[in-house]
Amino acid sequence: MNKLYDVLVIGGGNAALCAAMTAREAGCSVLMLESAPREFRGGNSRHTRNLRYCHDQGNAFLTGPYEEEEFWNDLLLVTKGQTNQALARHVIRESRNLGGWMEAHGGRFQPAMRGTLHLARTNAFFLGGGKALMNAYYATAGRLGVEVLYEATCQDLELDQGVFTAARFDHLGESRTVQARVVVLASGGYEANLDWLKESWGPAAENFIVRGCPYDRGRMLRVMLDHGARPVGDPTQGHAVAIDARAPKFDGGIVTRLDCVPFGIVVNRDGRRFHDEGEDFWPKRYAIWGRLVAGQPDQIAYCLIDAKSIDLFMPSVFPPITAGSIGEMAERLGLDPNALEQTVAGFNAAVRPGRFHPGELDECATAGLDPPKSHWARPLNTPPFYGYPLRPGITFTYLGLTVTARAQVVMADGQPAPNIFAAGEIMAGNILGQGYMAGFGMTIGTVYGRIAGREAARHALEQSERS
Repeated sequence: MNKLYDVLVIGGGNAALCAAMTAREAGCSVLMLESAPREFRGGNSRHTRNLRYCHDQGNAFLTGPYEEEEFWNDLLLVTKGQTNQALARHVIRESRNLGGWMEAHGGRFQPAMRGTLHLARTNAFFLGGGKALMNAYYATAGRLGVEVLYEATCQDLELDQGVFTAARFDHLGESRTVQARVVVLASGGYEANLDWLKESWGPAAENFIVRGCPYDRGRMLRVMLDHGARPVGDPTQGHAVAIDARAPKFDGGIVTRLDCVPFGIVVNRDGRRFHDEGEDFWPKRYAIWGRLVAGQPDQIAYCLIDAKSIDLFMPSVFPPITAGSIGEMAERLGLDPNALEQTVAGFNAAVRPGRFHPGELDECATAGLDPPKSHWARPLNTPPFYGYPLRPGITFTYLGLTVTARAQVVMADGQPAPNIFAAGEIMAGNILGQGYMAGFGMTIGTVYGRIAGREAARHALEQSERS
């Protein structure tokens, strides 16, 4: 490849596309390297369904306002303060009214679906889901003149005294090199690299299911760390949810997630509960359950509900296991019937009467039970009973690259690399030290994708003028 590009974008998901479109609109020549085949382009973004952003008022698809301080408090609640406050505030402020920008680039929205009403005010849902959004972005990028190579896996970056000069990549079995004035790294985390996960989790990682794309193996993260970039984030933290244990090993996506947890109980292989299933609204707590299940024996757990709750959550893609009694359910799940019956009896006895309301932090709780259930606690006493096996489903990792507010990658000496930028999951650990809340990964990717594209274009155009 003999052409010198202004901006090279490595990655093919939401953050990469936002960076590519922004840089191209600024007048830069842009090449994107997407490691996936065209049919599987879009990274984890094709499995998403909504985005959380600041807005002053409701509209046709949002039921009301969502202002900066509420957004900030929601983030503090899930991260427990483990966040770069300056960058987190920056993301929240830069997210204001993102919906308009997204619509201008092909995105379309719809009102919240049944079972997702907790998010109807704060999150905008994509019409057709994340894959439709990615297809729309690719169409817009194509019209703008962004060049895309599919099945192009970047293997290494060439740096000269900390300055990016070129990238080496494999394309359809051929090794190639491309030169660019600036590079934007938007190639995701390393959740599909089980060997890397084992470095932190040990053999337990073998039982993890990767909800997202199998191409997120962390190659660019490893390359930049080897080149002396400053890491950020805890390798044992990430966006990991409890998903149906019957899901495929890779690429099952959002449909494998189970939203029944708040309305039942969750037990491990010994038939014992291990966490408060009703501590807060599901969109704020669902992403802790992957790590919770990962900490249980054999990384397996089971959610049990009864007939009262089967219609309170988004339907599962796999049918539940059904039984007429708790003992029968135990046998069908391979659990000790006596242990499970004892757990359920103890839970039922601890439930205190209250007004049940699935859309509120209601008064239905347990008393004298450890662990407690703080809300939505009702006895499991109405057959048929339903059971779902749970495994840790990892979406993306939080170990990543330290960045500045301008999306520049920070090196070990504390100085930003002049022409290396990062956006999306590869830098999300700056803001997400732990925990997660629905739609926020897309927020980070969209905000930092636009910042990286804007700043990369500025640098590239300045370099072009000098030359």
